[in-house]
Amino acid sequence: MDYRRVWYPGGTYFFTVNLLQRKANDLLVRHIDELRTVVKGVKARHPFKIHAWVVLPEHMHCVIELPPDDADYATRLMLIKMRFSKALPQTERRSAVRISRRERGIWQRRYWEHLIRDEADYRAHLDYIHYNPVKHGLVKTVKDWPYSTFHHWVKQGVYSLAWGGCEGDLYDE
Repeated sequence: MDYRRVWYPGGTYFFTVNLLQRKANDLLVRHIDELRTVVKGVKARHPFKIHAWVVLPEHMHCVIELPPDDADYATRLMLIKMRFSKALPQTERRSAVRISRRERGIWQRRYWEHLIRDEADYRAHLDYIHYNPVKHGLVKTVKDWPYSTFHHWVKQGVYSLAWGGCEGDLYDE
Protein backbone atom coordinates (compact mmCIF):
# COMPACT_ATOMS: atom_id res chain seq x y z
CA MET A 1 0.00 0.00 0.00
CA ASP A 2 1.24 3.48 -0.86
CA TYR A 3 0.97 5.80 2.14
CA ARG A 4 1.45 9.41 1.18
CA ARG A 5 2.33 11.81 3.94
CA VAL A 6 2.52 15.59 3.73
CA TRP A 7 5.75 16.99 5.14
CA TYR A 8 5.45 20.74 5.66
CA PRO A 9 8.05 22.51 7.84
CA GLY A 10 6.30 24.48 10.57
CA GLY A 11 3.01 22.81 9.68
CA THR A 12 0.04 22.37 11.95
CA TYR A 13 -1.23 18.80 11.88
CA PHE A 14 -4.20 16.81 13.13
CA PHE A 15 -3.48 13.23 14.25
CA THR A 16 -5.49 10.22 15.33
CA VAL A 17 -3.50 7.50 17.09
CA ASN A 18 -5.21 4.23 18.07
CA LEU A 19 -4.44 1.39 20.39
CA LEU A 20 -4.14 -1.99 18.71
CA GLN A 21 -6.90 -3.51 20.85
CA ARG A 22 -9.69 -0.94 20.86
CA LYS A 23 -12.59 -3.02 22.18
CA ALA A 24 -13.20 -2.54 25.92
CA ASN A 25 -9.75 -1.05 26.43
CA ASP A 26 -9.20 1.87 28.82
CA LEU A 27 -5.40 1.75 28.75
CA LEU A 28 -4.81 5.39 27.81
CA VAL A 29 -6.99 6.94 30.52
CA ARG A 30 -5.89 4.34 33.08
CA HIS A 31 -2.28 5.38 32.43
CA ILE A 32 -2.91 9.06 31.72
CA ASP A 33 -0.10 10.21 34.02
CA GLU A 34 2.44 8.08 32.16
CA LEU A 35 1.15 9.41 28.83
CA ARG A 36 1.38 13.02 30.02
CA THR A 37 4.94 12.45 31.25
CA VAL A 38 5.94 10.89 27.93
CA VAL A 39 4.41 13.70 25.84
CA LYS A 40 6.12 16.30 28.01
CA GLY A 41 9.47 14.52 27.65
CA VAL A 42 9.21 14.17 23.87
CA LYS A 43 8.09 17.80 23.58
CA ALA A 44 11.13 18.96 25.59
CA ARG A 45 13.57 17.16 23.29
CA HIS A 46 11.65 17.59 20.00
CA PRO A 47 9.66 20.81 20.40
CA PHE A 48 6.12 21.22 19.17
CA LYS A 49 3.15 23.33 20.20
CA ILE A 50 0.00 21.58 21.38
CA HIS A 51 -3.10 23.35 20.09
CA ALA A 52 -5.59 20.66 21.10
CA TRP A 53 -5.49 17.16 22.53
CA VAL A 54 -8.03 14.66 23.74
CA VAL A 55 -7.23 11.27 25.22
CA LEU A 56 -9.99 8.69 25.12
CA PRO A 57 -9.81 5.18 26.56
CA GLU A 58 -8.39 3.57 23.40
CA HIS A 59 -7.38 6.38 21.05
CA MET A 60 -6.32 10.00 21.03
CA HIS A 61 -6.55 12.99 18.73
CA CYS A 62 -4.37 16.06 18.68
CA VAL A 63 -3.51 19.18 16.72
CA ILE A 64 0.15 20.12 17.02
CA GLU A 65 2.34 22.70 15.33
CA LEU A 66 5.96 22.01 14.42
CA PRO A 67 8.81 24.54 14.55
CA PRO A 68 9.32 26.60 11.37
CA ASP A 69 12.26 24.54 10.08
CA ASP A 70 10.94 21.13 11.10
CA ALA A 71 8.57 18.69 9.37
CA ASP A 72 9.43 15.56 11.35
CA TYR A 73 6.20 14.71 13.13
CA ALA A 74 6.84 10.99 12.53
CA THR A 75 9.71 10.92 15.04
CA ARG A 76 7.59 12.66 17.66
CA LEU A 77 4.72 10.20 17.28
CA MET A 78 7.08 7.23 17.22
CA LEU A 79 8.76 8.41 20.42
CA ILE A 80 5.46 9.03 22.19
CA LYS A 81 4.20 5.56 21.28
CA MET A 82 7.51 3.86 22.09
CA ARG A 83 8.14 5.61 25.42
CA PHE A 84 4.56 5.08 26.58
CA SER A 85 4.84 1.39 25.73
CA LYS A 86 8.12 1.10 27.63
CA ALA A 87 6.56 2.78 30.67
CA LEU A 88 4.01 -0.05 31.01
CA PRO A 89 4.54 -3.62 32.16
CA GLN A 90 4.47 -6.11 29.30
CA THR A 91 1.14 -7.88 29.86
CA GLU A 92 -0.49 -7.58 26.42
CA ARG A 93 -0.79 -10.45 23.95
CA ARG A 94 1.54 -10.14 20.98
CA SER A 95 1.41 -11.81 17.61
CA ALA A 96 4.34 -13.83 16.31
CA VAL A 97 5.10 -11.01 13.86
CA ARG A 98 5.24 -8.43 16.66
CA ILE A 99 7.44 -10.71 18.74
CA SER A 100 9.83 -11.26 15.82
CA ARG A 101 10.01 -7.49 15.24
CA ARG A 102 10.43 -6.89 18.97
CA GLU A 103 7.28 -4.76 19.02
CA ARG A 104 4.79 -4.34 21.81
CA GLY A 105 1.14 -5.09 21.19
CA ILE A 106 -0.13 -1.71 22.37
CA TRP A 107 -0.42 0.66 19.40
CA GLN A 108 -1.63 0.29 15.84
CA ARG A 109 1.41 0.74 13.63
CA ARG A 110 -0.04 3.53 11.55
CA TYR A 111 -1.85 6.74 12.44
CA TRP A 112 -4.06 9.25 10.67
CA GLU A 113 -2.39 12.53 9.78
CA HIS A 114 -3.89 15.65 8.19
CA LEU A 115 -2.13 18.94 7.44
CA ILE A 116 -4.33 21.82 8.61
CA ARG A 117 -4.89 24.02 5.58
CA ASP A 118 -6.63 27.16 6.85
CA GLU A 119 -8.48 28.73 9.79
CA ALA A 120 -11.78 26.97 9.01
CA ASP A 121 -10.01 23.60 8.86
CA TYR A 122 -8.25 24.40 12.13
CA ARG A 123 -11.50 25.29 13.92
CA ALA A 124 -13.28 22.21 12.55
CA HIS A 125 -10.54 19.94 13.90
CA LEU A 126 -10.47 21.65 17.30
CA ASP A 127 -14.25 21.21 17.51
CA TYR A 128 -13.94 17.56 16.45
CA ILE A 129 -11.28 16.88 19.09
CA HIS A 130 -13.17 18.52 21.92
CA TYR A 131 -16.55 16.97 21.04
CA ASN A 132 -15.12 13.45 20.65
CA PRO A 133 -15.84 12.24 24.21
CA VAL A 134 -19.52 13.17 23.74
CA LYS A 135 -19.58 11.54 20.30
CA HIS A 136 -18.33 8.29 21.82
CA GLY A 137 -20.85 8.42 24.67
CA LEU A 138 -18.24 8.86 27.40
CA VAL A 139 -19.88 12.02 28.77
CA LYS A 140 -23.00 14.08 28.06
CA THR A 141 -21.19 17.41 27.98
CA VAL A 142 -17.74 18.31 26.70
CA LYS A 143 -16.87 20.05 29.97
CA ASP A 144 -17.17 16.74 31.85
CA TRP A 145 -14.29 15.00 30.05
CA PRO A 146 -11.06 15.58 32.03
CA TYR A 147 -8.51 14.41 29.42
CA SER A 148 -8.82 17.26 26.96
CA THR A 149 -7.56 20.75 26.23
CA PHE A 150 -11.15 22.01 26.19
CA HIS A 151 -10.86 23.81 29.54
CA HIS A 152 -7.73 25.61 28.34
CA TRP A 153 -9.72 26.98 25.40
CA VAL A 154 -12.60 27.98 27.70
CA LYS A 155 -10.13 30.04 29.76
CA GLN A 156 -8.94 31.67 26.51
CA GLY A 157 -12.55 32.64 25.66
CA VAL A 158 -12.70 30.49 22.51
CA TYR A 159 -15.38 28.14 23.85
CA SER A 160 -18.10 28.68 26.42
CA LEU A 161 -18.27 26.11 29.19
CA ALA A 162 -21.65 24.98 27.83
CA TRP A 163 -20.34 24.39 24.28
CA GLY A 164 -20.88 20.98 22.71
CA GLY A 165 -23.24 19.39 25.15
CA CYS A 166 -26.55 19.61 26.86
CA GLU A 167 -27.69 19.31 30.42
CA GLY A 168 -30.43 16.78 31.05
CA ASP A 169 -32.37 14.62 28.66
CA LEU A 170 -32.72 15.74 25.05
CA TYR A 171 -36.30 14.56 25.05
CA ASP A 172 -37.55 16.45 28.12
CA GLU A 173 -40.66 18.44 27.33
